[in-house]
Amino acid sequence: MLCGKGEVLVRRTLLALLASLVLGTAAPAWAATGTEATDAGVTGAQSAAGGAQGVVALLGVPGLRWSDLSARETPNLWKVAAESALGSLSIRTVGPVTCPYDGWLTVSAGIRSAVGYRCGLPPVPERRGAGAVIPDYGYLHAVARQRHAGALGEALRAAGRCTAAIGPGGALALADRSGAVDVYLPSADGLTAASLGGCPVVAADIDDIARPYMAGGYIPREAEPVAPEARAAAVRAADAKAGAVLAALPPGATVLVAGLSDHGSVPHLRAAMLRAPGAAGHTLGTTSTRLDDVTIIPDITATLLHAAGVAAPPNVVGTPWAPGQDDTGPVQQAAGAFEDDDAAGQTIRNMLTGFFFGLAVLQVAFYLAAFVLMRRRKALGRVRTAAVALSSVPVASLLVNLVPWSAASSPLPAHVGVIVAIAALIAAVALAGPWRRSPLGPLAVVAGITGCALAADLLTGTTLQLNSVMGYTAVVGSRYYGLGNIPFALLATGVLLTSTVVAHRLLERGRRTAAVATVAVLGGIAMILGGWPGIGSDFGGVIAFIPGIAVTALMIAGRRVSLVKLAVFCVIGGVVVMAIAFLDYLRPPASQTHLGRFVGQVLTGEAIEVILRKLAAMIGTMANPILMPILIAAAVFLVYAVRHPGQASAGVVPAAFEHSPALRAGLVGTLVSGVVGMLVNDSGAAVLSMALALAVPLVIAAGVAALPSGGREAPGPLLPAAPPVTPKPA
Repeated sequence: MLCGKGEVLVRRTLLALLASLVLGTAAPAWAATGTEATDAGVTGAQSAAGGAQGVVALLGVPGLRWSDLSARETPNLWKVAAESALGSLSIRTVGPVTCPYDGWLTVSAGIRSAVGYRCGLPPVPERRGAGAVIPDYGYLHAVARQRHAGALGEALRAAGRCTAAIGPGGALALADRSGAVDVYLPSADGLTAASLGGCPVVAADIDDIARPYMAGGYIPREAEPVAPEARAAAVRAADAKAGAVLAALPPGATVLVAGLSDHGSVPHLRAAMLRAPGAAGHTLGTTSTRLDDVTIIPDITATLLHAAGVAAPPNVVGTPWAPGQDDTGPVQQAAGAFEDDDAAGQTIRNMLTGFFFGLAVLQVAFYLAAFVLMRRRKALGRVRTAAVALSSVPVASLLVNLVPWSAASSPLPAHVGVIVAIAALIAAVALAGPWRRSPLGPLAVVAGITGCALAADLLTGTTLQLNSVMGYTAVVGSRYYGLGNIPFALLATGVLLTSTVVAHRLLERGRRTAAVATVAVLGGIAMILGGWPGIGSDFGGVIAFIPGIAVTALMIAGRRVSLVKLAVFCVIGGVVVMAIAFLDYLRPPASQTHLGRFVGQVLTGEAIEVILRKLAAMIGTMANPILMPILIAAAVFLVYAVRHPGQASAGVVPAAFEHSPALRAGLVGTLVSGVVGMLVNDSGAAVLSMALALAVPLVIAAGVAALPSGGREAPGPLLPAAPPVTPKPA
């Protein structure tokens, strides 16, 4: 991300929280994440686009990256960039890569769309007078199940706005529900102002970059099948056609330039520009991503409609592009910064499999070694050290973003090295302070750092989760802000374990009510942060967190937990999250998050498709060869250690529970949240496996210290002893 946004991040966060308290509504999303408030963002877009006056044109250049542009090789696009707000376009539609057909179809529908598992260029329209019709357009609705195809063109036609398309992609974007567009030109060759027929909405498909990559008409399976020299020639040809389109537009026309698709098997961030009054020199953002320099394809649909003065249909999930508050500096500097963002996202994407595979190997190796050593009653201190170090890795993978690792000459090794260093530092702090003498001391440090780091991240724009292996990247495009599924597992586990440490101390003082209240309050605060629109915006997290909090609190209170009560808690979680989502739905469409949009999908009957898609993704994770070993190893070790303490673990786990019944409650609550979270999130097994990866090693570390010979030093109090209380006379 560009420099400067962090300078006002904390101030905007505090203002956003104050607004939510005073107004009794959700805090403005952009204020909470380091960009403009939603209303201000829309106003900026109105100013930039010039309202409903004049012409708005989309120049779609599939495959265009910022590294393609230069003042010498692409003078036309470079000139536009100098007059525009600039940003990155996250082009994720449905699959891992986006072909030109899917990119243009998403512009047409206003929602992520795809024609099939593998595709290429959009179909060539059939001329009908001055216009054209896309052949077999009904296929998209009847067979491909793209029910929203044509939403943009239909809205423009209903409002009486003429549409002019250049090239197949332009026709696909602007076609109405019947596949028709008013004015059609096969290419930009020989284009004049008169050729556009006076239409106020124009879309031009400049496919010169993407076309050489298509293999047999489909997007290639290779990353870079075209030689650099051939790509450079294609970029120059695209720039020439862009110049022809720009020359045909009237002065003052609002221009959008977008690299609408991938060009190979590896996804990338693409170039995005908005040329409009007051936009030059600023970053280009949107409320859809809560980032002031990253937009998504459905935002293009919303921007075209807004500039044309036409209301967006309810299915359009994007919001209008708007200049951000940050300055980009010269175009060359901005282009370099955007390429650095793409490189950071690529680094995370490339290391995901290796990182989780390595974590799985470490987890399984730890449980095997701990089983052998504890069964022989040997090296228990080393088991404790290894457990604390291993449990420090998840939060270290988030805190790594406090260090500018992406600026290193070799980002991937630097990233891994910093994670290891931070994990070692956290483990050293946990095991070196005076709290080390308490069985719960290291657990409190690691769990507390994990919970606090994620809570702080939610309050400051989730910069720790963005471009992290435990979080998400704009390159992958599954999420751009808020609480990710794996971070939810870490937040819930960290908060529940930390609250039970405090509850343990309160129970020692005989303050059971206060102990229960501690779990409820700390858990409730974390749940609100994780689920509130514009902050955490995590739908499944609320459903899963409430049962975990309730079970932990009940067990600390000495109450029995039954399956009926557990089911009731899950229902309560569902009711609470739907209430939050309904409040979000009541806000203006441009201010809604995916929580509010889900309510709209329930009302239109589309929610079933969303639920089934997420269910299929969740079930798919059950066969993940990397995640499942973590889950199985932790679960088997935990169950066997409890049922056969003398054979498997020298009584370590029972010793931890005997030392602190509150810890047992916290672990059970963590397991409940993890299991429910696994069932209601599309990340599935990843949620429970990461909860266990944090919780179980910490419980083992506590149990080792709780044994009479668990450490070199006898266990002591976690907190200073409370002064004696003299009972008052009756």
